[in-house]
Amino acid sequence: IREDIRDLTGIKSVSDMETLYSLLPSKVGAPLSVPSLASDLKVSYNSIRGWLSAFERFFLIFTISPWTESVARAIQKDRKIYLWDAPRIEEPAPRFENMVAIELWRAVTNWNDLGYGNFSLHFIRNKEHQEVDFLIANRRKPVALIEAKMSDTQPCSALKKFQNALRIPAVQLIDEDEGYQLFSNNDRSILVAPGYQWLSQLP
Repeated sequence: IREDIRDLTGIKSVSDMETLYSLLPSKVGAPLSVPSLASDLKVSYNSIRGWLSAFERFFLIFTISPWTESVARAIQKDRKIYLWDAPRIEEPAPRFENMVAIELWRAVTNWNDLGYGNFSLHFIRNKEHQEVDFLIANRRKPVALIEAKMSDTQPCSALKKFQNALRIPAVQLIDEDEGYQLFSNNDRSILVAPGYQWLSQLP
């Protein structure tokens, strides 16, 4: 921040930018409210947007957008943010979700680079605060739902709900070595699997 971003972007408020970056680990795992950050730091909305954009360009963070198609009352604006420097995240659950996000981002990027499609990574959250952490789409069509949990071996209700709505495969990744389990969800199934095992199968 004090060298590359300052010199190459011409941004002057380096101290405020550092303060923003120090706040981001606590924001992982939830839709990011730019107006709230602007209020906390007493700076303009456009300043926060510009600093976040700089962080993304310099590979400090990456963001994913909400999926809104075929989802009733889905939120449409706020993005979720993840850090490339995951050890900065102190809380275990957001740190695990961040790790899953990095691996999914890597897989989506590889599939696109290999010419397998036009893949993108999203999340789903509706106005009732029901959420699934990740949705993978290919050519704007959803292909898989992925939820990250620390230890819940039973599929969460939101994962069941959105799988029933979208009719696509779903998996719940856990940060424990419990082996693979398959649960029925009406006429479909949800896989619960250790995160490190399932993610290691991605390209």
